[in-house]
Amino acid sequence: MHRISRRDFLRVSTLAGAATLAAACGGTPTSPAPAEPTAQPVAAPAAQPTAAPAAPAAPVEVPAKFNEAPMLAELVAKGELPPVDERLPENPAVIPVIEMVGKYGGNIRRGYKGMSDYTGQTYFTWNSLTRFNYDSTLAPMLAESWEMSDDAKVWTWHLRKGTKWSDGQPLTTKDTQWWWQNHVHNAEISPSGDGVYKTGAGDDRKECELETPDDFTIVMKFAHPNPLFGLQVIWRSFPMLPGHYLEQFHADFADKAVLDKMVADKGLNTWVDLYNNQRQENLNHEVPKLDTWVPTNEAGAEIHIMVRNPYWWAVDPEGNQLPYVDSITHRLFETLDVFNMWIVNGEIDFQSRHVDLANYTLFKEKQEQGGYNITISVGASHVAVQINHTSKDPVLRKFFQNRDVRFALNYAVDREEMNELVFDGLLTPKQYSPLKKSDLWYEEQAFAHLEFDPDKSNELLDAAGYSEKDADGFRVDPETKETISFEMEGLEPSGSMYEDAMIMVADYWGKVGVKCTYKYSERSLYEEHQQANDMNVGTWSADRADFPLIDPGIFLATNTQRPWACAWGKWKNDPTDPNAEEPPEGHFIRTMWDLWEQCKIEADYEKRRRLFWDILDVWKEEIPMPTFLGEWPSLVIQKKTLRNYVAGYINSWLSHGKSFLNSSTVFWEDPENHTYEI
Repeated sequence: MHRISRRDFLRVSTLAGAATLAAACGGTPTSPAPAEPTAQPVAAPAAQPTAAPAAPAAPVEVPAKFNEAPMLAELVAKGELPPVDERLPENPAVIPVIEMVGKYGGNIRRGYKGMSDYTGQTYFTWNSLTRFNYDSTLAPMLAESWEMSDDAKVWTWHLRKGTKWSDGQPLTTKDTQWWWQNHVHNAEISPSGDGVYKTGAGDDRKECELETPDDFTIVMKFAHPNPLFGLQVIWRSFPMLPGHYLEQFHADFADKAVLDKMVADKGLNTWVDLYNNQRQENLNHEVPKLDTWVPTNEAGAEIHIMVRNPYWWAVDPEGNQLPYVDSITHRLFETLDVFNMWIVNGEIDFQSRHVDLANYTLFKEKQEQGGYNITISVGASHVAVQINHTSKDPVLRKFFQNRDVRFALNYAVDREEMNELVFDGLLTPKQYSPLKKSDLWYEEQAFAHLEFDPDKSNELLDAAGYSEKDADGFRVDPETKETISFEMEGLEPSGSMYEDAMIMVADYWGKVGVKCTYKYSERSLYEEHQQANDMNVGTWSADRADFPLIDPGIFLATNTQRPWACAWGKWKNDPTDPNAEEPPEGHFIRTMWDLWEQCKIEADYEKRRRLFWDILDVWKEEIPMPTFLGEWPSLVIQKKTLRNYVAGYINSWLSHGKSFLNSSTVFWEDPENHTYEI
């Protein structure tokens, strides 16, 4: 059994002398008592319109006294940790529970592929200034409240007084100023600054002014209206860094000789390399954090361990300091076959990352053996084909830019058959569009043009000028007489569900005279082709449909990984890009860009939503990217006695996976059976 040394745990529990501020209330630390388990899993509510992000939810009443985990109470009793009242802020965040108040204790076992796969750890313990409520509205998190000015140019954030870093040092706006002055505005660390704090475009692009009028207030003044900033913040890391720790690795503070020696000892090239390594918890587990659990060793270890942050600044509705679970362990695997074996053997407790829908039947059959349930959440991915309107091949460029051709490709695919044969009927036929649970759900566009009609496809292709065929029955370009032929490049290897779906697409299109094949590409080569605009057709699943106002890049062709008009998207992002190309005047992509420029500065929620629906109307009329299925099920392996995670909610990249349902509140009904020796 791997052991967490007492030194490792005490490192994150260290009392920093004068750093602690007593809260006004307290009580005898006790373990929370669980409510009676519900007979059936709690169902997700129907989608509700998301309120304007400028207005935080009504304040939740802070409990009169606080409790703490037994493992922390023991340290308090020994004088090795301050009492819970002194560790929590004066007004801690109160996190709702989806099922019931939980029990303390236990460990959650997960799997990961190594250093490059640290996203799983990051998302599981993710926090920010705000968080999502279960209905996708915004709620206070590290910020206890905020205001947006009427013109949406000024955002004011109020931090929780008494919050502490994981090493016990106080958090104040001095940490924000340190981040702003010594990280964002250090030309060696951040040559281009931080784009999320800039508005405008071209010569009019300006960085916000940041002010901290007191120790707990941050004021951000933008040059242009920025009503979506509240949404964008939830996806970004905290606007602050632990300068008290990082100064030892920063050239503006550290002794040069000492700094140079550290750089040399670690085999790095510059102090910036050292600084960047030391501020990332996957490379340096000692860096103070504000997260729910903090690591005790570096990523890449056979077992990567995260333990509860004793200074975490949130409680449940009854005043129990969160999280409930003591620790999270990620076990290293090299192949998915090994990971899948762990699942069916009952060695994975709670995970969706790497849980492939293709293995649904296997996992379902082995539920009793593994002691788990399969909880189905909603993913944002779609089965789609990114035909490149700006292909360097002039024949294909003309072909893909033809509206009749795109509609023909759309009607040629039998979505129902694909869904049943490849995906066991688990997906939903739809166009690329916001999820049903999104406040931007637009049924009229999502369900437009879904019929399977190969006769109509043939009529449209003939009308578009592609009636002539070669000796094999494939259509030819009317001018060059070249056969219309292309490869669909994808990231999914042989035997995957997505590959099966793309092979079906190629077969459907072949039946209406369009010749294409599916080709697997390794990710680095795939992205190289995309970045150089050397890809005629890509098939990376189209996601970002849960909160498209956070990242509308696929809708606008500005997402560099899934562009359906690569050169035009590059021009929008950066006209100086060597592969950029300005789209024609009057093209529909310009209409969408103009609508987005209005949408992103519109402070009125309903008007902003209408503007985005206008973008979707363009998608309905043009079908820029043929899409076949969506509402992708996200499978979550969940042990039978693990509670406070239920089916039907969003589990995606933009929502930070399971953190959408507040992973801090997940708990074991029987924690004594899931311990990990510390």
